[in-house]
Amino acid sequence: MKRLVSDQIVEYLERREVEYIFGLCGHTVIGMLDALERKDKVKYISFRNEQLAAMAADGYARVTKKAGVVMSHLGPGIMNAITGVANAAFDSIPMVLIAGDVPRYYYGKHPHQEVNMHSDASQYEMLKPIVKRAWRVDDAEAFPEILDKAFRLAESGRPGPVLISVPMDVFSEKIEEELFARTFKDSHVTVKPGLAPSAAKSIAEKLVNAKNPVIHAGGGILLAGASKELEDLVEFLDIPVSRTLAGQGCISDRHPLMAGQTGFWGLEFTHKYTANADVLLGLGTRFAEADSSSWYPGVTFDMEKTEFMQIDIDPSEIGRNYPVSIGAIADLKEALVQILDEAKKLVPEGIDRPEVREDLRNNREKFRESNKAISDDGRFPMTPQRILKDVKAVVPEDSLIFTDVGWNKNGVAQQFDITLPGTIHHSSGLATMGFGGSALIGGKLAAPDKVVLSLVGDGGFGVNPGALATAVEQNIPVIWVVMNNSAFGTIAGLEYANYKTKFGTVFTTPDGQPYTPNWADVATAYGVESVKISSADEFLPALQKAIEINKPYLLDVPMENIIVPTPGCWNINDIYTPKENVVNGKVRRDEKGELIPPNHSGSHK
Repeated sequence: MKRLVSDQIVEYLERREVEYIFGLCGHTVIGMLDALERKDKVKYISFRNEQLAAMAADGYARVTKKAGVVMSHLGPGIMNAITGVANAAFDSIPMVLIAGDVPRYYYGKHPHQEVNMHSDASQYEMLKPIVKRAWRVDDAEAFPEILDKAFRLAESGRPGPVLISVPMDVFSEKIEEELFARTFKDSHVTVKPGLAPSAAKSIAEKLVNAKNPVIHAGGGILLAGASKELEDLVEFLDIPVSRTLAGQGCISDRHPLMAGQTGFWGLEFTHKYTANADVLLGLGTRFAEADSSSWYPGVTFDMEKTEFMQIDIDPSEIGRNYPVSIGAIADLKEALVQILDEAKKLVPEGIDRPEVREDLRNNREKFRESNKAISDDGRFPMTPQRILKDVKAVVPEDSLIFTDVGWNKNGVAQQFDITLPGTIHHSSGLATMGFGGSALIGGKLAAPDKVVLSLVGDGGFGVNPGALATAVEQNIPVIWVVMNNSAFGTIAGLEYANYKTKFGTVFTTPDGQPYTPNWADVATAYGVESVKISSADEFLPALQKAIEINKPYLLDVPMENIIVPTPGCWNINDIYTPKENVVNGKVRRDEKGELIPPNHSGSHK
């Protein structure tokens, strides 16, 4: 029997246990909207902007580990979605974008809203550099096979977004039900590879025989659900763990072997370990610029001292930024079990490094003590450290926190301890302003029983506050904590430190007075309960109230613009390098791995 393609698509999504489609209407997708209205199991979540919809789907996928599904219109719709899709791509988040397109019978005529400056009927190609694969469904009967391929590709290997571009007349075409028969038989899970046994043995041998081994963990650990396996291995061999921004929560930030974050916003005592390791195993990390201090030798890593090994699900990342003695493609959950099994054969009793644990404990205590005064400070506008302290004191340990860009990401990753895997979510690769303010919607839908909040700057929240409307319409009880410093604070700090100006980075009126919208009033206008914090002591009880009432809630928190400490290097316009203790491109350390104090002036502030 022939039935509408749109109806059969929705039924396919139901069989895959897709709960939500995030999107925005347009004339090319009204056939899908009609089908969604007549179905019960898949719920449509409407947004005011496709970027917000894509980021909400991203947030949902981060929590569920299943592909978030986005629906967009053509032209401005798909163009709005691009940033959200790219954000997912950079962070390896699975996503399926179903985009309406011009009708097949209008190809070449340049119909309404088609992007057609250089070619006809090919607007889907705008996403080709971003997605893992882009399909256009010119033959409606090919749709079932494309759907299976799309979800499998999005969720397997290195996860990421895919695009299915659908001419609007295809949604309204009728095809035989039998064509979807294959989709009832296709498995929804792709088994990922383990390590080659010889590689597992070699990696274990190098870790066991190393004098100063380090394991450097990236977001791939969390994507693979391999936190327990990582913890088991490092505890057996007593190996310190450094992590990337995306790797926060791979194991507890309070674990006795957690050395902390590396890179520009990392910690210097972390660099003491990573820069002096004789063997370093990278797990699910690209060794990206910010996490590696722009690859300056001896700041975060040093290939002259260190033998690198690397395991990743994506072969293109192996050896990209540091040469490796062993590079392996594997699922980290499987690989870490294999390495531990081999290590137990070599050293059945394990290895004890009490001096490492003691050194890490002392350094963490020193770092916390160095922040205590500013974290306890009652001045107003609040210090960002005080905001984080109060958030930590109030929110349950298993709350889901979505950060944005600026202090709320960089400072949180450096100074806010995450103890449970998967409870913190950063926009890491693309570092997209606006992510935190919308991704939390998807996070709450994925985990309705958890407290879900966003730590977001006023600059990031102001990019597009439209998620407020969706939260009200769908009664999604999330919390926005707007850390409001009337500026694009991180860039203001960078610019002022090097050029003694904040031009273009702070929000002012023509006469130079500080300016910021009253975000509490804006939220109230949307129908969201809100409060404008007026003293430091008011914030903590206000946040407690926001959690208790279980409704959409926004707290506008005036905050002092204090830059995040930057122990590493970042080669942006050469203004942050070399460091004061970098000579001839190499950082100076003593025989204990400690930084040698500068004896000359430098450009690093």
